[in-house]
Amino acid sequence: MSLSEKRNLISALHPEYSVREICQTLGFNRSSFYYHPREDPSEVSVLRTEIEKLAGRYPRYGYRRITQLLLRQGYTVGTRGVARLMKANNLLIAVKRACQTTKSLQGEKPWRNRLVNLEVSRQDQVWVSDITYVRLKGRFIYVCLLMDVFTRMIRAWQLSQHLNQSLTLKPLKAAFCHSVCEIHHSDQGVQYLSKAYIATLQAHHIEISVAARGRPWENGYAERLIRTLKEEEVDINDYQDITEVRDRISHFITQVYHQKRPHSALGYLTPIEFQRQTLS
Repeated sequence: MSLSEKRNLISALHPEYSVREICQTLGFNRSSFYYHPREDPSEVSVLRTEIEKLAGRYPRYGYRRITQLLLRQGYTVGTRGVARLMKANNLLIAVKRACQTTKSLQGEKPWRNRLVNLEVSRQDQVWVSDITYVRLKGRFIYVCLLMDVFTRMIRAWQLSQHLNQSLTLKPLKAAFCHSVCEIHHSDQGVQYLSKAYIATLQAHHIEISVAARGRPWENGYAERLIRTLKEEEVDINDYQDITEVRDRISHFITQVYHQKRPHSALGYLTPIEFQRQTLS
């Protein structure tokens, strides 16, 4: 294995393990990972241009994900070098946080968080769902997403002008046309704990898991998905009408998120690549 291949492998594994652990396990000389030969100005210029193109196409991607896109294109790069070039060109962008849309039910509820200490190890073991908003000419419209945790594939989604029951129930029923999960996890929003929604889950013998009130991080899988949608699609577009919102989000989910966006939790594979790999 060449030095560049070793360094690329270490860079790919580095988010999960320390450089020391990787080198010891694979029998690599750790000092070679940190050695950086003198850079060729022309190569740096080409790399800088490509980074600018990728950052323009994916303006919310950080240096780790940009690095993975460059590796896919055949460049020999590491995260530190990409981060340095992005910083030098003011391409490391701070991200705004979205406001919360959840209205919780009051009183005692029999549901608990079943994901605590749970190892998600197979497809359709756990689905998570959440709701976010899209600002459209002085008003809000709403998006509900339903995702399989293991593959990060979006099983279904729904767009609505109203924050009502059909916003969550329609994508759930649509997802059931293709597969059924073992556990459904959400926050304590009224749309998820309504009689109709609970009855639909129970009719399919699905375990119900709910994040504790006031602890949004307990629905972290869905929160990260919502953040990705907002940062990489919604926040960078100025939609004219609900039809454009529907078309753009549909394109983002099917063409970008599923097929082009490398996911750190999937070893920097896209969801569709990871799903194919697990089924092969």
